[in-house]
Amino acid sequence: MTSGTCGAAAGRGTLRPMLNIILALHVAGGSLALASMLVPMVTRKGGTAHRRAGWLFVGGMTDVSVTAFVLAGARVLTDPSPNGRTAGIFLFFVSILTAAGVSAGVRVLRAKRRSAPHRHPWDVGIAGALVLASVAMAIWGLSTGRALFTAFSAIGLFTGGTQLAYWLRTPTHRMHWWFQHMSAMLGSCIAATTAFLVVNAGRFGLGTFALAVWLSPAVIGVPAIAIWTAYYRRRFQRTETTTSYPPAGVNDELPEASAPVTVRRVASCRSARVSVESAVDVSRERASGL
Repeated sequence: MTSGTCGAAAGRGTLRPMLNIILALHVAGGSLALASMLVPMVTRKGGTAHRRAGWLFVGGMTDVSVTAFVLAGARVLTDPSPNGRTAGIFLFFVSILTAAGVSAGVRVLRAKRRSAPHRHPWDVGIAGALVLASVAMAIWGLSTGRALFTAFSAIGLFTGGTQLAYWLRTPTHRMHWWFQHMSAMLGSCIAATTAFLVVNAGRFGLGTFALAVWLSPAVIGVPAIAIWTAYYRRRFQRTETTTSYPPAGVNDELPEASAPVTVRRVASCRSARVSVESAVDVSRERASGL
Protein backbone atom coordinates (compact mmCIF):
# COMPACT_ATOMS: atom_id res chain seq x y z
CA MET A 1 0.00 0.00 0.00
CA THR A 2 1.45 3.37 -1.05
CA SER A 3 1.71 6.39 1.22
CA GLY A 4 -0.87 8.21 -0.91
CA THR A 5 -3.35 5.39 -0.49
CA CYS A 6 -2.72 5.30 3.26
CA GLY A 7 -3.24 9.04 3.50
CA ALA A 8 -6.50 8.88 1.54
CA ALA A 9 -7.78 6.05 3.71
CA ALA A 10 -6.86 7.94 6.89
CA GLY A 11 -8.57 11.08 5.64
CA ARG A 12 -11.66 9.13 4.72
CA GLY A 13 -11.79 7.59 8.18
CA THR A 14 -11.44 10.98 9.86
CA LEU A 15 -14.19 12.54 7.74
CA ARG A 16 -16.55 9.57 7.95
CA PRO A 17 -18.73 10.87 10.85
CA MET A 18 -19.18 14.26 9.19
CA LEU A 19 -19.86 12.69 5.79
CA ASN A 20 -22.51 10.44 7.34
CA ILE A 21 -24.30 13.52 8.67
CA ILE A 22 -24.08 15.23 5.27
CA LEU A 23 -25.37 12.06 3.59
CA ALA A 24 -28.34 12.01 5.98
CA LEU A 25 -29.11 15.64 5.08
CA HIS A 26 -28.78 14.74 1.41
CA VAL A 27 -31.31 11.92 1.75
CA ALA A 28 -33.68 14.14 3.75
CA GLY A 29 -33.57 16.83 1.06
CA GLY A 30 -34.22 14.31 -1.68
CA SER A 31 -37.15 12.84 0.22
CA LEU A 32 -38.67 16.29 0.71
CA ALA A 33 -38.29 17.09 -2.98
CA LEU A 34 -39.89 13.80 -4.05
CA ALA A 35 -42.78 14.24 -1.62
CA SER A 36 -43.60 17.78 -2.75
CA MET A 37 -42.83 17.85 -6.47
CA LEU A 38 -46.22 16.63 -7.75
CA VAL A 39 -48.30 19.23 -5.89
CA PRO A 40 -47.25 22.26 -8.00
CA MET A 41 -47.98 20.27 -11.16
CA VAL A 42 -51.63 19.56 -10.33
CA THR A 43 -52.68 22.64 -8.36
CA ARG A 44 -53.67 26.07 -9.68
CA LYS A 45 -50.63 27.88 -10.97
CA GLY A 46 -49.73 30.76 -8.70
CA GLY A 47 -52.10 29.57 -5.96
CA THR A 48 -51.20 29.09 -2.32
CA ALA A 49 -50.71 25.33 -2.59
CA HIS A 50 -48.59 25.76 -5.72
CA ARG A 51 -46.29 28.31 -4.09
CA ARG A 52 -45.92 26.56 -0.76
CA ALA A 53 -45.22 23.13 -2.23
CA GLY A 54 -42.93 24.75 -4.78
CA TRP A 55 -40.81 26.31 -2.05
CA LEU A 56 -40.63 22.97 -0.24
CA PHE A 57 -39.39 21.40 -3.46
CA VAL A 58 -36.85 24.18 -4.01
CA GLY A 59 -35.60 23.82 -0.46
CA GLY A 60 -35.23 20.08 -0.81
CA MET A 61 -33.39 20.31 -4.14
CA THR A 62 -31.12 23.08 -2.85
CA ASP A 63 -30.17 20.82 0.03
CA VAL A 64 -29.55 17.97 -2.41
CA SER A 65 -27.30 20.12 -4.61
CA VAL A 66 -25.21 21.58 -1.78
CA THR A 67 -24.69 18.26 0.01
CA ALA A 68 -23.94 16.52 -3.29
CA PHE A 69 -21.13 19.01 -3.96
CA VAL A 70 -19.58 18.13 -0.61
CA LEU A 71 -20.02 14.37 -0.97
CA ALA A 72 -18.69 14.33 -4.53
CA GLY A 73 -15.70 16.46 -3.58
CA ALA A 74 -14.91 14.23 -0.61
CA ARG A 75 -15.03 11.18 -2.83
CA VAL A 76 -12.67 12.71 -5.35
CA LEU A 77 -10.19 13.72 -2.65
CA THR A 78 -10.32 10.66 -0.39
CA ASP A 79 -11.29 7.66 -2.52
CA PRO A 80 -8.06 5.94 -3.61
CA SER A 81 -9.65 3.88 -6.40
CA PRO A 82 -9.75 5.31 -9.94
CA ASN A 83 -13.39 4.28 -10.34
CA GLY A 84 -14.31 6.00 -7.09
CA ARG A 85 -12.74 9.27 -8.15
CA THR A 86 -14.33 9.00 -11.58
CA ALA A 87 -17.73 8.54 -9.94
CA GLY A 88 -17.05 11.54 -7.71
CA ILE A 89 -16.27 13.78 -10.69
CA PHE A 90 -19.40 12.67 -12.51
CA LEU A 91 -21.58 13.28 -9.45
CA PHE A 92 -20.00 16.73 -9.08
CA PHE A 93 -21.07 17.50 -12.65
CA VAL A 94 -24.59 16.25 -11.92
CA SER A 95 -24.66 18.57 -8.90
CA ILE A 96 -23.90 21.56 -11.13
CA LEU A 97 -26.65 20.48 -13.53
CA THR A 98 -29.18 20.15 -10.70
CA ALA A 99 -28.21 23.46 -9.08
CA ALA A 100 -28.49 25.33 -12.38
CA GLY A 101 -32.00 24.03 -12.97
CA VAL A 102 -33.31 24.88 -9.51
CA SER A 103 -31.68 28.30 -9.54
CA ALA A 104 -33.12 29.22 -12.92
CA GLY A 105 -36.58 28.04 -11.91
CA VAL A 106 -36.63 30.51 -9.02
CA ARG A 107 -34.66 33.38 -10.51
CA VAL A 108 -36.86 33.80 -13.59
CA LEU A 109 -39.73 34.75 -11.29
CA ARG A 110 -37.66 37.57 -9.83
CA ALA A 111 -36.87 38.91 -13.28
CA LYS A 112 -40.15 38.24 -15.05
CA ARG A 113 -40.86 41.94 -15.63
CA ARG A 114 -37.67 42.52 -17.54
CA SER A 115 -37.83 43.88 -21.08
CA ALA A 116 -34.08 43.77 -21.84
CA PRO A 117 -31.20 41.28 -21.58
CA HIS A 118 -30.41 40.14 -18.04
CA ARG A 119 -26.72 39.91 -17.10
CA HIS A 120 -26.73 39.26 -13.38
CA PRO A 121 -23.42 37.51 -12.48
CA TRP A 122 -25.13 34.69 -10.61
CA ASP A 123 -27.58 33.75 -13.37
CA VAL A 124 -25.15 34.06 -16.27
CA GLY A 125 -22.33 32.57 -14.19
CA ILE A 126 -24.04 29.34 -13.16
CA ALA A 127 -25.34 28.78 -16.70
CA GLY A 128 -21.87 29.44 -18.11
CA ALA A 129 -20.27 27.11 -15.56
CA LEU A 130 -22.67 24.36 -16.63
CA VAL A 131 -21.74 24.87 -20.29
CA LEU A 132 -18.01 24.72 -19.54
CA ALA A 133 -18.43 21.64 -17.32
CA SER A 134 -20.51 19.99 -20.04
CA VAL A 135 -17.80 20.57 -22.65
CA ALA A 136 -15.20 19.05 -20.33
CA MET A 137 -17.48 16.09 -19.57
CA ALA A 138 -18.10 15.54 -23.30
CA ILE A 139 -14.37 15.46 -24.03
CA TRP A 140 -13.77 13.06 -21.17
CA GLY A 141 -16.67 10.81 -22.11
CA LEU A 142 -15.69 10.61 -25.78
CA SER A 143 -12.00 10.02 -25.04
CA THR A 144 -12.69 7.23 -22.51
CA GLY A 145 -15.68 5.66 -24.24
CA ARG A 146 -18.09 6.36 -21.36
CA ALA A 147 -21.49 6.70 -23.00
CA LEU A 148 -23.20 7.91 -19.82
CA PHE A 149 -20.83 10.84 -19.46
CA THR A 150 -21.27 11.78 -23.10
CA ALA A 151 -25.06 11.61 -22.86
CA PHE A 152 -25.18 13.79 -19.75
CA SER A 153 -22.79 16.28 -21.29
CA ALA A 154 -25.34 16.76 -24.08
CA ILE A 155 -28.08 17.35 -21.50
CA GLY A 156 -25.86 19.85 -19.70
CA LEU A 157 -24.96 21.69 -22.90
CA PHE A 158 -28.61 21.99 -23.88
CA THR A 159 -29.67 23.15 -20.40
CA GLY A 160 -26.84 25.63 -19.93
CA GLY A 161 -27.07 26.94 -23.49
CA THR A 162 -30.82 27.43 -23.19
CA GLN A 163 -30.40 29.34 -19.94
CA LEU A 164 -27.69 31.59 -21.37
CA ALA A 165 -29.83 32.34 -24.42
CA TYR A 166 -32.79 33.17 -22.19
CA TRP A 167 -30.87 35.55 -19.95
CA LEU A 168 -28.89 37.31 -22.66
CA ARG A 169 -31.75 37.92 -25.07
CA THR A 170 -34.60 40.40 -24.95
CA PRO A 171 -37.89 38.63 -24.15
CA THR A 172 -40.18 38.25 -27.15
CA HIS A 173 -43.21 36.77 -25.39
CA ARG A 174 -45.04 38.39 -22.48
CA MET A 175 -45.14 35.01 -20.70
CA HIS A 176 -41.47 34.21 -21.32
CA TRP A 177 -40.88 33.68 -17.61
CA TRP A 178 -43.71 31.12 -17.41
CA PHE A 179 -42.12 28.82 -19.99
CA GLN A 180 -38.65 29.10 -18.50
CA HIS A 181 -39.91 28.56 -14.95
CA MET A 182 -41.94 25.53 -15.96
CA SER A 183 -39.18 23.87 -17.98
CA ALA A 184 -36.54 24.51 -15.29
CA MET A 185 -38.65 23.17 -12.43
CA LEU A 186 -39.81 20.14 -14.40
CA GLY A 187 -36.19 19.49 -15.31
CA SER A 188 -35.40 19.52 -11.60
CA CYS A 189 -38.20 17.00 -11.08
CA ILE A 190 -36.46 14.78 -13.63
CA ALA A 191 -33.24 15.13 -11.62
CA ALA A 192 -35.01 14.14 -8.39
CA THR A 193 -36.61 11.12 -10.05
CA THR A 194 -33.27 10.09 -11.55
CA ALA A 195 -31.59 10.23 -8.14
CA PHE A 196 -34.34 8.06 -6.66
CA LEU A 197 -33.92 5.45 -9.40
CA VAL A 198 -30.13 5.44 -9.08
CA VAL A 199 -30.29 4.85 -5.33
CA ASN A 200 -32.74 1.98 -5.80
CA ALA A 201 -31.21 0.52 -8.97
CA GLY A 202 -29.94 -2.55 -7.13
CA ARG A 203 -33.48 -3.53 -6.17
CA PHE A 204 -34.32 -3.83 -9.86
CA GLY A 205 -31.21 -5.83 -10.65
CA LEU A 206 -29.51 -2.91 -12.41
CA GLY A 207 -26.10 -1.36 -11.90
CA THR A 208 -25.73 2.07 -10.34
CA PHE A 209 -24.36 3.57 -13.56
CA ALA A 210 -26.61 1.69 -15.99
CA LEU A 211 -27.73 3.88 -18.89
CA ALA A 212 -31.37 2.84 -18.46
CA VAL A 213 -31.39 4.06 -14.85
CA TRP A 214 -29.85 7.45 -15.55
CA LEU A 215 -31.52 8.28 -18.86
CA SER A 216 -35.05 6.85 -18.63
CA PRO A 217 -36.49 9.82 -16.65
CA ALA A 218 -35.04 12.27 -19.19
CA VAL A 219 -36.27 10.19 -22.16
CA ILE A 220 -39.80 10.37 -20.76
CA GLY A 221 -39.66 13.79 -19.11
CA VAL A 222 -38.12 15.96 -21.84
CA PRO A 223 -40.84 15.19 -24.45
CA ALA A 224 -43.47 15.71 -21.74
CA ILE A 225 -42.03 19.18 -21.00
CA ALA A 226 -42.09 20.01 -24.71
CA ILE A 227 -45.73 18.91 -25.02
CA TRP A 228 -46.80 20.82 -21.91
CA THR A 229 -44.97 23.96 -23.06
CA ALA A 230 -46.61 23.75 -26.49
CA TYR A 231 -50.01 23.44 -24.81
CA TYR A 232 -49.52 26.64 -22.82
CA ARG A 233 -48.16 28.49 -25.83
CA ARG A 234 -51.34 27.66 -27.73
CA ARG A 235 -53.45 28.62 -24.71
CA PHE A 236 -51.75 31.99 -24.29
CA GLN A 237 -51.90 32.59 -28.04
CA ARG A 238 -55.68 32.08 -28.04
CA THR A 239 -55.99 34.45 -25.09
CA GLU A 240 -53.89 37.15 -26.75
CA THR A 241 -55.96 37.02 -29.96
CA THR A 242 -59.17 37.78 -28.03
CA THR A 243 -57.85 40.19 -25.40
CA SER A 244 -55.67 43.27 -25.23
CA TYR A 245 -52.85 42.87 -22.71
CA PRO A 246 -50.30 45.49 -21.59
CA PRO A 247 -46.82 45.28 -23.16
CA ALA A 248 -44.38 42.62 -21.97
CA GLY A 249 -42.88 43.45 -18.60
CA VAL A 250 -45.92 45.45 -17.41
CA ASN A 251 -48.36 43.71 -15.05
CA ASP A 252 -47.02 40.26 -15.98
CA GLU A 253 -49.03 38.26 -13.49
CA LEU A 254 -50.45 34.77 -13.81
CA PRO A 255 -53.36 34.57 -16.27
CA GLU A 256 -55.73 33.39 -13.56
CA ALA A 257 -54.97 36.49 -11.47
CA SER A 258 -54.92 39.21 -14.13
CA ALA A 259 -57.89 40.92 -15.77
CA PRO A 260 -57.44 41.56 -19.51
CA VAL A 261 -58.00 45.10 -20.70
CA THR A 262 -60.81 43.92 -23.00
CA VAL A 263 -62.70 42.36 -20.08
CA ARG A 264 -62.52 45.60 -18.12
CA ARG A 265 -63.74 47.56 -21.16
CA VAL A 266 -66.69 45.22 -21.69
CA ALA A 267 -67.65 45.50 -18.03
CA SER A 268 -67.48 49.30 -18.26
CA CYS A 269 -69.64 49.34 -21.37
CA ARG A 270 -72.23 47.08 -19.79
CA SER A 271 -72.39 49.32 -16.73
CA ALA A 272 -72.90 52.39 -18.92
CA ARG A 273 -75.64 50.65 -20.91
CA VAL A 274 -77.52 49.71 -17.74
CA SER A 275 -77.36 53.31 -16.54
CA VAL A 276 -78.78 54.62 -19.84
CA GLU A 277 -81.57 52.03 -19.83
CA SER A 278 -82.50 52.97 -16.25
CA ALA A 279 -82.69 56.66 -17.17
CA VAL A 280 -84.98 55.87 -20.13
CA ASP A 281 -87.31 53.82 -17.92
CA VAL A 282 -87.61 56.67 -15.42
CA SER A 283 -88.44 59.11 -18.21
CA ARG A 284 -91.19 56.82 -19.51
CA GLU A 285 -92.73 56.48 -16.07
CA ARG A 286 -92.84 60.26 -15.59
CA ALA A 287 -94.38 60.73 -19.02
CA SER A 288 -97.12 58.18 -18.38
CA GLY A 289 -97.95 59.88 -15.09
CA LEU A 290 -98.64 63.26 -16.69
